[in-house]
Amino acid sequence: MDLKLLRCFTVVADELHFGRAARRLNILPSSLSRNIGLLEKDLGLRLLTRTTREVTLTRSGQLLQRDARKLLALADEVADDVRSAASNEERVFRIGAMDSAATGLIPQLVHDFHEIQPELELLLIEEKSASLLPKLVSGSLDVAIVRPPMSPQPAIEFEFLLNEPTVVALPANHPLAKHEQLRISDLDKIPLIVPSPRSRPHSYNLTMQLFLDASLEPMIAQRAQEKQTIVNMVSAEIGAAIVPYWTSRSAVQGVIYRPLVDLSGRRIRELPLSAAWLKGTHDHFRDELIALLRANLERYSS
Repeated sequence: MDLKLLRCFTVVADELHFGRAARRLNILPSSLSRNIGLLEKDLGLRLLTRTTREVTLTRSGQLLQRDARKLLALADEVADDVRSAASNEERVFRIGAMDSAATGLIPQLVHDFHEIQPELELLLIEEKSASLLPKLVSGSLDVAIVRPPMSPQPAIEFEFLLNEPTVVALPANHPLAKHEQLRISDLDKIPLIVPSPRSRPHSYNLTMQLFLDASLEPMIAQRAQEKQTIVNMVSAEIGAAIVPYWTSRSAVQGVIYRPLVDLSGRRIRELPLSAAWLKGTHDHFRDELIALLRANLERYSS
């Protein structure tokens, strides 16, 4: 039995919706449907009953769902045992990080982890949180620093780290640049560049909620998926943008950053950051990395 197909089935069995399951796995719904068909053909059984309105498990599907996690857990345990038995020189430890964390948190963490495990090769993968989570499920990442998703992820363990502050990115010659800090009311009637709600739901929802709470309507001039693109558009004077604090560490000519504060003058910290790994797996390298992160989080995030 192909474990890749079995993992696809367990996600579909959890979601009972091919669209949501495909997004979790970061594949097309048509590819997911084909994988389920291959698994059913391999077993000679119908596992799912699909109509235009719902997806349900057959009796065989229910039995497979019950036992599939045991089989996958056993396969993961075997893989963990093999990795643990290998020398550090043979192991590549794969760390995923969403862009803000890759700029602000990861460099110091990697530096300290190298001192603990100098022979271990580290592979860093920087992508959006929505792209990193499926890589954890597929086993192509060992750990990731991400924004926790809005929907449940039963296969992934999350450990909250911190709420990252927000700043306002402005063209250097913008009238608001003279302020030391900004409130959301200062951005009323200011053209804004906002992230895509699908690819960066936390940042998008935060911007919308801040304006809603202030009884204001944001003036959206442009949407973009990548933070670097958003900052470059600020440089081109298309508008201002509310971005995570660590984005300000990437210097872009013609862009300045100002803290975003609430009515009492406190920094707005509503962008959560979590460490994530595949639930039920054991990895002493990952445990060392997480312990290091816990012990030094204040220093890394300062």
